[in-house]
Amino acid sequence: MNAPSLPLPLLLPLALGALLLIGARLPLSVQRFIGLLGTLCVLAAALDLLALTAQGDVLATAIGGWPPPLGIVLVCDRLSALMLTLTGLLGTAALLYASGGLDASGRHFHALFQFQLFGLVGTFLTGDLFNLFVFFEVLLIASYGLLMHGGGPARTRAALHYVVLNLVGSSLFLLGAALIYAATGTLNLADLAVRLGQLTPADARLAGAGGLLLFTVFALKAALPPLHAWMVPAYAAASAPVAALFAILTKVGLYAMLRLLSLVPDTGSGSGFAGSTTWLLTGAAVLTITAGSLGALASTRLGTMIGYLVMLSMGTLLAGIAPGTAQGLAAALYYLVHTTLITAGLFMLADLVANGRAQGDRLIIGDPPRDARILAPLFLLGAIAIAGLPPLSGFLGKAWILIAVQDLAATGPAVWPWIWAAVLGSSFVVLLGVSRAGVLLLWRRRGSASRQGSAANAVACRSGLARPALVGTSALLAASPLLMMFAGPLTSFTLATARQTLDNGEYVAAVAGLVPRTSAVNEEGAHR
Repeated sequence: MNAPSLPLPLLLPLALGALLLIGARLPLSVQRFIGLLGTLCVLAAALDLLALTAQGDVLATAIGGWPPPLGIVLVCDRLSALMLTLTGLLGTAALLYASGGLDASGRHFHALFQFQLFGLVGTFLTGDLFNLFVFFEVLLIASYGLLMHGGGPARTRAALHYVVLNLVGSSLFLLGAALIYAATGTLNLADLAVRLGQLTPADARLAGAGGLLLFTVFALKAALPPLHAWMVPAYAAASAPVAALFAILTKVGLYAMLRLLSLVPDTGSGSGFAGSTTWLLTGAAVLTITAGSLGALASTRLGTMIGYLVMLSMGTLLAGIAPGTAQGLAAALYYLVHTTLITAGLFMLADLVANGRAQGDRLIIGDPPRDARILAPLFLLGAIAIAGLPPLSGFLGKAWILIAVQDLAATGPAVWPWIWAAVLGSSFVVLLGVSRAGVLLLWRRRGSASRQGSAANAVACRSGLARPALVGTSALLAASPLLMMFAGPLTSFTLATARQTLDNGEYVAAVAGLVPRTSAVNEEGAHR
């Protein structure tokens, strides 16, 4: 289905980013207005695409009228629309928080924020591997600038590791894409879905080598062990709204991994997943969950703990994807929405807590923040949600994943004992970690030295809570009860999304519909 309006959420942040870069001397209030208005427009465009694809249609368009595989193709199905909507929601809340004053601590914040949105939207809409690489690079450059916003040695050190490791990943991406192109003659995802099943054994091995390199890159982007070294220091060092927006960066790697897996020819199980792939993903999931849990428990700062919780959530998502079934993927998509919004909200909450204590977000006994009466209920809400306790959405997402992997035991590899042990064990460890953090940060206070400490606290911390920051944080954390209240329609949507993603027929047909009939006939003749 052709959709001329499909490029709108992509072009809007690009144009506004360029405008804000040129108008860097505009008053900050004007930059905030332009940035917030643009982000809301991106969210509105994403919701429109969500409505257009909700019935199963796949939208596709060729930029400039150049047909695939030569032209730039944008494709939007249910999965893309879901990720775009999540990006819009996250971007709006993060920008609202930044408008409380954090955007004033450096230059070009709003321009970089729009370029970051441009990279994210492009990643979720692109229909070929080369442009996926281009949008990854846009993400890298914009996120590097945002990470450095405000300066400081910790951010500089984290940004250096972040850039070096991701540049290595970019090199591997190019090499992997080149091998796949050498084997198949195309980088268009819809073309790959067709041609991968027609390769000779020698070309199949070449394409397989390229695919392994791409999986390595996507694992780096998703911060899976042992490629996770860049993630926690970068997230912990970034300012709160930037860390909140980064909560979706690791999901970009997972999204790309999922797209590539769905292109693998059907093995007879209804998807491209085979037994070895299931075991590989299960091993990665268990390793990631274990590393994230131990890191969260051993953290000495709240920001670092939340960084490890992001990593842990990636393992839980992989656990849902590993079976290669629609039920498992649907559960993972529901959990993805939950964990992205909640971890982003927790990053913001950690900043509010740190601003109200002389000890910052260090997990030591000190004086509770001045606004503890407001922050403590928000922390309790976030802690219950992220630990996966009932009655919030984290519980439903994890329970659905556990049921989905157990159902696989009758027809596929019996991976469920490993996943059950990892997910349930990590929930207990996270509960311990967030309970300890809540007690130290918001409840316990120093004994006899509390008067002097309170005086020092009053001098060191910032005064009051900025209203935009509190609104943005509360909105993200309130997503958990809302996801539970509307669980019925949401789970139906994620189940339909999972089925469409695993069966790539509609995706391929939508892109094929962009090829002029004469070109298609000539290309078919050339292949013969």
